[in-house]
Amino acid sequence: MPAVRIRRRKSVALASAAVLAGLAVPALTPATAGASAPAQEAPAHEAPAAQGRVAAVAAPAAYADYYEGAEGKTGEALKSALHSIVSDQTKLSYSAVWNALKETDEDPSNSGNVILLYSGASRSKSLNGGDVGDWNREHVWAKSHGDFGTSTGPGTDIHHLRPSDVQVNSIRGNKDFDNGGSTVTNGGGSLTDSDSFEPRDAVKGDVARMILYMAVRYEGTDGWPDLEPNDSVSNGSAPYIGKLSVLKEWHEQDPPDSFEQRRNDVIFESYQHNRNPFIDHPEWVEAIW
Repeated sequence: MPAVRIRRRKSVALASAAVLAGLAVPALTPATAGASAPAQEAPAHEAPAAQGRVAAVAAPAAYADYYEGAEGKTGEALKSALHSIVSDQTKLSYSAVWNALKETDEDPSNSGNVILLYSGASRSKSLNGGDVGDWNREHVWAKSHGDFGTSTGPGTDIHHLRPSDVQVNSIRGNKDFDNGGSTVTNGGGSLTDSDSFEPRDAVKGDVARMILYMAVRYEGTDGWPDLEPNDSVSNGSAPYIGKLSVLKEWHEQDPPDSFEQRRNDVIFESYQHNRNPFIDHPEWVEAIW
């Protein structure tokens, strides 16, 4: 690996550690190991939303070295530059994802638990599996949208893999994202209809930024499909997912909070060694799309 790439990672890792030291850990509802009580996200999800704009939790200057190739760019030029940056990553096996998620999505109030994406419940790390009451590995960009499965690549990229209740995950299936529908049982306020899924308010922006990361990372240049967001909810097995217009709204309504920023830092420092740029620079969503 060229020395410049090593210096870039080391510089950002040190900056990330400094940022984390100053972050307030979000206060979640206490939950005992194995419990499934919904946990509350940090209030940062709500306050900026009322202002109608997005703002990063951490100062973007902390990652200046990492993003130096993207400076001053917009549109396709910015997307291309970010693709080059985030494609420099360590890839995990699908089995390794289990342990990674136990660290990236750890409940700040209970180190023995993880926070489930759609329901917000805090559940024991040991309850990972496929039975009722377990949590499993949810592909936020549904793996059938591009038919990439769970082979090393987009199928194991933990920037879009999150712990999810087995039953809620099954209800989401491979549906596109959109507003509306009926209440999902034990879904923490999530809604669904025949062709779309709406996550709970506290993670709408998280979902949007994960989808947009995937669209930047996988451009069809390394043997994987060119993943792109569009405004459809009937994408089937095509390498597209929607609705982009709704995802952009969710990104605005639910800016990055300390839980999401910490997750980005853990992935960078301990696992894939790449970042989700839309957590560090929320303004780049509008600059590209």
